[in-house]
Amino acid sequence: MRKSTSLVNTVFLPTTLALAMMMVGCGDKSASSGSSAKVDPNVLADKQELVINNAAEPESLDPQKVSGVPEAAVIRQMLVGLTTTDRDGKTIPGMAESWESTDNKVWTFKIRDAKWSNGDPVTANDFVYSWRRLLDPNTASPYASYLVDAKVAGAEAIMEGKAAVDSLGVKALDDKTLQVTLSEPVPYFPDTLIHTSVKPVNQKAVEQFGDKWTDPANIVVNGPYKISEWQVNDKIVLTRNESYYDNANTTLEKITMLAIPSSTTDVARYQAGEIDVTNEELPSEQFKSLKEQLGDEVSVSPMLCTYYYEFNTVKPPFNDARVRRALALALDRNTITDKVVGQGQTPAYQLTPVSTNGMENNTPEWQNWDQARRVEEAKKLLNEAGYSESKPLKFELLYNTSDNHKKIAVAASSLWKQSLGFVDVSLINKEWKTYLDTRRNGNYQVARAGWCGDYNEPSTFLNIVKSGNSNNQGKYSSAAFDSLMTQTLKAGVTPEQRANLYKQAEVQLDKDMPNINVYHYVSPRLIKPYVVGFPVNDPLNNWQGKDLKIAKH
Repeated sequence: MRKSTSLVNTVFLPTTLALAMMMVGCGDKSASSGSSAKVDPNVLADKQELVINNAAEPESLDPQKVSGVPEAAVIRQMLVGLTTTDRDGKTIPGMAESWESTDNKVWTFKIRDAKWSNGDPVTANDFVYSWRRLLDPNTASPYASYLVDAKVAGAEAIMEGKAAVDSLGVKALDDKTLQVTLSEPVPYFPDTLIHTSVKPVNQKAVEQFGDKWTDPANIVVNGPYKISEWQVNDKIVLTRNESYYDNANTTLEKITMLAIPSSTTDVARYQAGEIDVTNEELPSEQFKSLKEQLGDEVSVSPMLCTYYYEFNTVKPPFNDARVRRALALALDRNTITDKVVGQGQTPAYQLTPVSTNGMENNTPEWQNWDQARRVEEAKKLLNEAGYSESKPLKFELLYNTSDNHKKIAVAASSLWKQSLGFVDVSLINKEWKTYLDTRRNGNYQVARAGWCGDYNEPSTFLNIVKSGNSNNQGKYSSAAFDSLMTQTLKAGVTPEQRANLYKQAEVQLDKDMPNINVYHYVSPRLIKPYVVGFPVNDPLNNWQGKDLKIAKH
């Protein structure tokens, strides 16, 4: 899933690495120490309300029309798919109370007794309708290829406009039984169904209100919360859906999700008592002092996400793999992880996070070279591609508005200039929705990107660079890579063989270098001591309000 982090307004960008480092080293020593009082998690507050920063204004709340983390965080509170996750990120029943398959190709899901917020029963047909809608070219979903990658029969032809949506291999055997037919065996298929794009929508509401069906007055949900207020660029307020099947075990009455773009403002409002949980990124320059002042309120969790720079591989100069590889070799990742972000992030040498389930990791030879040798090879490649002091490499680097994205972009451009000499980078900043449009339309040369796993398996990362994938905005295309990914789901492939094929796919990406993998994320947040149950061990970072409580404080 496309990663968004905290956002800020554009400011003057310094152009030297030294100034970039200065931006990181100015911790706020005067901030208040926060609450140190102990709370009893078993004694609940009278007022069960949570305020959390979601960092960005969602581009939409329609699950079939979004691709980002901010959108998913809101939708996850309102809509429940066939499967969902527990506090540790494990797949558990959602609208499907059980499922089975004898061959990993034909899957049968039993739908639980549940209702939509308008009183309609949730049925198998809701999923048939919603999945067809996801693939329908008229929907123009950025995740249209999700069911193609999951190998749902007929999905590719529908996405390409070559077949009718009713040819999709998903059908309701009756109101409570959904059958899904795949073209290849996918042993982890139920895990893929936690994703936003395959959550159900209420057909009646969509057809009655069109694009306005997500407005507070019109929305129909099957999850624990329903949107009651939406102030654009300010907040979204969610309140209990009394029709939710597990409402009796839900405690929070209200969740207010803020769209605060600045991580420094986020922290200031947390310290002022206006926010209970910050966004999943803290200002790097404040991190050390926040740890000293707030102790356990600073939570750093594992996170299945990769930060990278994406090349537009179909436009000069980055249609030349030598140029792409040169910049990847010359970027000093350790400086970025240790001195720019410095919160536990680790340098990335492959797209798939090394902790992903079912992955045999790739260690490229150049990973063990010292920086001097990497730079020497990078200069050689650029010279071969025709760049030199007399003909410098010039390009634009796009990033979405963010404190840390800005710092990293400043540092990266300075590191390239410092090590290679004849590289000039212009930094282009756009707010979240404009940034998404710019990338989708291919109007960039290099773009800041981040990808978080839609489920815990390597294919959720590697699928996004397959030829024709709807999330492959850099337009990378490799028959060799595609073939390796196809082989992972052939009948008879063992988990060990699949893991090795994923490794070979990473080797191919390293050879072609469509992206510069920069670092693997962690999730640093501030969490008030009275917020009970916020997940700290879920690498997918799929917090859910239904699992949270507010202790008396």
